Amino acid sequence: MDLLPLLCLFLFFSISSGEISSQAGINYGQLGDNLPSPKKSVKLIQSLGAKRVKIYDANPHILNALEHTNLQVSIMLPNQLITNVSTSQKLADSWVESNVLPFYANTKIRYLLVGNEVISNPPNETWFNIVPAMKKIKTALKTHGLNKIKVGTSMAMDVLESSFPPSNGTFRSDIAVPIVKPMLQFLSRTKSFYFLDVYPYFAWASDPKNINLDYALFESPTVKYTDPVSNLTYTNLFDQMVDSVVFAMKRLGFADVRIWIAETGWPNAGDIDQIGANIYNAATYNRNVIRKLTAKPTIGTPARPGWVLPSFIFALYNENLKPGPGTERHFGLLYPNGSNIYGIDLTGKTPDSEFEPLPKPTNNEPYKGKIWCVAARGANMSALGSALSYACSQGNKTCDPIQPGKQCFKPNSLYWHASYAFSSYWSQLKATAGATCYFNGLATQTAKDPSFGHCKFPSVTL
Repeated sequence: MDLLPLLCLFLFFSISSGEISSQAGINYGQLGDNLPSPKKSVKLIQSLGAKRVKIYDANPHILNALEHTNLQVSIMLPNQLITNVSTSQKLADSWVESNVLPFYANTKIRYLLVGNEVISNPPNETWFNIVPAMKKIKTALKTHGLNKIKVGTSMAMDVLESSFPPSNGTFRSDIAVPIVKPMLQFLSRTKSFYFLDVYPYFAWASDPKNINLDYALFESPTVKYTDPVSNLTYTNLFDQMVDSVVFAMKRLGFADVRIWIAETGWPNAGDIDQIGANIYNAATYNRNVIRKLTAKPTIGTPARPGWVLPSFIFALYNENLKPGPGTERHFGLLYPNGSNIYGIDLTGKTPDSEFEPLPKPTNNEPYKGKIWCVAARGANMSALGSALSYACSQGNKTCDPIQPGKQCFKPNSLYWHASYAFSSYWSQLKATAGATCYFNGLATQTAKDPSFGHCKFPSVTL
């Protein structure tokens, strides 16, 4: 029997599918003022069964804490450096010399992302500098003999113009040819990955009437969707979303660029008006997606059966300084004190029966009623004063009732006036301008009417 063809086949198989492990990793964000030290955080990452970790910079304290741990590490060139690096090989070399080279011998840096969801930001010159920056960083790594490090960038689902049905997946016309196509050429040539952020939560929450929650949570034995063009059948929303990117890449002529799930997860809490953000759903989604991603034999997706989808779950901690709606601060697997929000095992091996029972969800249906936006207790008074001024400067007589002699002037306190201003601002601008009840962490939603006497607080009615 001729062993040469068999050997060639084995080598091809090991290169195409065996070189990357399906073991799950974790995103280690740092946007909190109450988080454990890097050393303690690395121990917690290991205790969760993670095999990889992604950070959003090249923090030297974290990279030192990851020394000799055998955890594969992904670091990031921050968004604000992309433009300068894109035009200067010298700067790219210098960044690699300072942020990669000193740690590489003892820390398993294997991935370097050039920016985070850059194209999700409003149009700017950085968009067109991503690929040139990726090329210069790759050249810098080669110059220093760091050939094991793959270079990429993370992309959210909003880079697609169309994602349904999956076979109609298409990149946005403003970025497809000038940005995404050269990026895919680079990824293909360097055998790197398309790093994709996939959040079924947001897709479901935006249309809970038409998208089944169990379908989004990998919990539906009966709900299925068959793509009318590809005839592929889907049993969960995650696969649908990933395959829409697969088809979009294929449409540009890059059917074989591998996908890496750079972020996926589900929020464990959120604001009153944020449906389905709770511990039960977060635990269910993350346990199920981890089991899928780490399954042996590898499952893949309907468009790419058997393909490994390496992954990072989002995120290690609830991060209290993240801006935006409440869900943004509640994607963690752990509280900042290091305790589990719910039982989780990133190896995917622990059955649900071995975890503590989960609290029943109470917000899987849209909230119906009024919500007010008030100042958070314990808010910094100086910052509160600035936020009050901002809310009152937006016109529309937002703050007329808290002027001297008007019906909401008394009690004459900064907390009271800010609460009225926040509620008034939010109620006027939520629908038209997408205003949130956040104000840099100084505001919070409440379902309890703060009105009294002749002073009626404006509210948002859902």
